Amino acid sequence: MSTNPVANLFRVPELKNKILFTLGILLVYRTGAHITVPGLDVGILRQTFGALQGTFFGIYDMFVGGGLSRATILALGIMPYISASIMFQLLAAVFPTIEKLQKEGEDGRKKLTQWTRYATIGLAVMQGYGYAAFLSSIPGAVRVPGFLFTVTTVIALTVGAVFVMWLGEQITERGIGNGMSLLIFFSIIESFPAALGRTWESFTLGEISAFALVALLLVIVGVCAGVVAMTMAARKIPVQIPRKVVGRGRIREGQKSFVPLRINSSGVMPIIFAQSFIVMPGTMAAFVDLGPLSTLAEMFAPQTTTYYVTYGLLILFFTYFYTAIIFNPIDLAENLKKQGAFIPGVKPGARTAEYIDRVLTRITLPGSIYLTLIALLPFFIFDLFNIQTFFFGGTSLLIVVGVGLDTVQQAQQLLLLRHYDGFMKKGRVKMRGRTRYM
Repeated sequence: MSTNPVANLFRVPELKNKILFTLGILLVYRTGAHITVPGLDVGILRQTFGALQGTFFGIYDMFVGGGLSRATILALGIMPYISASIMFQLLAAVFPTIEKLQKEGEDGRKKLTQWTRYATIGLAVMQGYGYAAFLSSIPGAVRVPGFLFTVTTVIALTVGAVFVMWLGEQITERGIGNGMSLLIFFSIIESFPAALGRTWESFTLGEISAFALVALLLVIVGVCAGVVAMTMAARKIPVQIPRKVVGRGRIREGQKSFVPLRINSSGVMPIIFAQSFIVMPGTMAAFVDLGPLSTLAEMFAPQTTTYYVTYGLLILFFTYFYTAIIFNPIDLAENLKKQGAFIPGVKPGARTAEYIDRVLTRITLPGSIYLTLIALLPFFIFDLFNIQTFFFGGTSLLIVVGVGLDTVQQAQQLLLLRHYDGFMKKGRVKMRGRTRYM
């Protein structure tokens, strides 16, 4: 097998087919993301969205690859499904029925998946209606406004959201990587080539100095390296598995293992929640003409001290909040106890849960500070060098790096399994009419 990892990806037929299938699905997705809903003037729509970049619409538009600002049939993207999934994660902490389904194994997961699909359709209908009403409120954007336009737009956007959900599930089942994450990944990086082109044009025109360009490149590389390091970082809690009698008097020797607790176990969700809250004043002020609301929007406008401080505190809060939602130390302690495993020096049961919770609380602090720095650093860098043509936010950076790492790890696992499979096939020898593996 070649030592070139890229060449190896296409030497394995199974992995090659998965990659080509994934690329084909992504091509269909990005093609649909450029088909505009009928009856609109896209030019007027883009002018309107140019003034809404600092609002919730701007954040949503980033996740769907600009589909919202172009009013395409896939404008809602995968976000209704993601919202439905997050909703059930949060509801599991409130409703025991949902929490029970999460623990029932494959059958429970299938039922939750079905509920998530139904919730996705409901959210898509509501978001589609709201977006249709927003389009109708823009003077000149809709050629023939009215009930027919609203109905056709809601149907087109809902069907588009369901179609995107299906595309994501197909990638997960038959392709490589997590389909939902890859759809967002490619939606985000689609704008990178154009941003790089604008940055280079500004450099040739003398608007950006060579020092600023080199500094920008070094910052991007350094931040990406930091994101990779912190994404992979984990606190390993040692676990001891005692000797155990298995089957007919066989003894399984004791083993030493560990439970990895990630420094950034909450992922990118704290930044998304914080962004959603911090842009609310600006979003409401863009549609409601009220004096106090406009003053509040000015206070929380980007590049202000209030914005930076509030944004950082919200990230710290939501890091602890979301970690508490998705990680339950009591469940982990019970699972260790059922397996007969224990943490050296800690009693099984409640004491183990308290110990894990204490460790998790401590490592979440550097994780939350790291997320805050990643989210705020781009603002400071672009303000310092006065760069307006290219922007990499903390949210997009974490998603791109995280999804990239996850996809590469899956590809490596498939290559490793294929290597072992080939080794086993070559290791067959026949002895007295029986086949043995060496």
